[in-house]
Amino acid sequence: MSGKKVFIGELQEGQQVRDIFLVARKNLAETKAGKPYLALSLMDRTGEIEARVWDNAAAYDSHAQVGNYVLVQGTAKSFRDQLQMGVVFLEQVEAQAVNPADFMPASKRPVAEMQAELEGIIATVADCGLQQLLAKIFSGETMEQFRTAPAAKKMHHAYLGGLLEHTLSVTGLADKIADHYPGLDRDILITGALLHDLAKIREFSFVSPPFDYTDQGRLLGHLVIGVDMVRLAAAGISDLTPQLLDQVCHLILSHHGRHEFGAPVLPMTQEALLLHHVDDIDAKMNYTDQLREKITEPGHHWTDYQRPLERFLYLQPLSDPGVQPPASKKKGASAPEKKSKTVQDDLQERQQSLF
Repeated sequence: MSGKKVFIGELQEGQQVRDIFLVARKNLAETKAGKPYLALSLMDRTGEIEARVWDNAAAYDSHAQVGNYVLVQGTAKSFRDQLQMGVVFLEQVEAQAVNPADFMPASKRPVAEMQAELEGIIATVADCGLQQLLAKIFSGETMEQFRTAPAAKKMHHAYLGGLLEHTLSVTGLADKIADHYPGLDRDILITGALLHDLAKIREFSFVSPPFDYTDQGRLLGHLVIGVDMVRLAAAGISDLTPQLLDQVCHLILSHHGRHEFGAPVLPMTQEALLLHHVDDIDAKMNYTDQLREKITEPGHHWTDYQRPLERFLYLQPLSDPGVQPPASKKKGASAPEKKSKTVQDDLQERQQSLF
């Protein structure tokens, strides 16, 4: 089994590269002069890099199918202030010859720690029916998948364990705000926060890289699938009233906030309004943290235009000595405190990527 030596997150301009990468996207196109070239996106557990094959593109095309591991030889070059790989040679490598962990990004938080935090939050739900519902859902195979799943295909928490990390962060934010507005129903809010992205375990395929949508995920989406999963789990829980179940399902269906972002209904309760906004906040903070991780020089810097947010951003590196990490990301924080294409593809990504 081959071990990687060169990771995308460590590449420097001008660096010569000969190592294995995973093909995340591929397009065989033509230059204005009609010469074929390959536009690739290569990935490993540290990130993605655009790559171009200008010579013998047609010959290399069959080697560079999406999901293939490829041995790449080339040079890291700067193009429009972003590193890009100029590839002079590539060949397919059999999956058995690589360590999948080198190509699957994962949460920095230990999964067992996050699961314990989740179980601790469930124990704080006072309503008997809702606590039974949560305990029933977060068990067995569903819990195993929830521990592993990413929260998105690419944009935020798009790594193994990302769904659990995002869910805990959203729930922690919701819990803090619930203390500020005592009129809120904390049990409904916390239950909705824990369940809002539940069906991403079925929306995404994440057994092997790259992450992608399942057929069911594309056809139905995680909001609709999530309500089906919750209603199925609620069957037989006598302490859970239909009215309470409807309110929880409303939080799931409305948490994207707007019809154009895929929400079948708009948030119509205080709890639903709050959940939509904290979900949006956490997604955007994780997205910008990922951008900050790529900044190597101290001080503020302008990013490239960020199409999902429709703006440039002015950010400092996470490692900047002048920037103090938020308390929620400091080691030792305890529960419930938070610790740390095609046109269709593009549309679905933009509708769902930041939720």
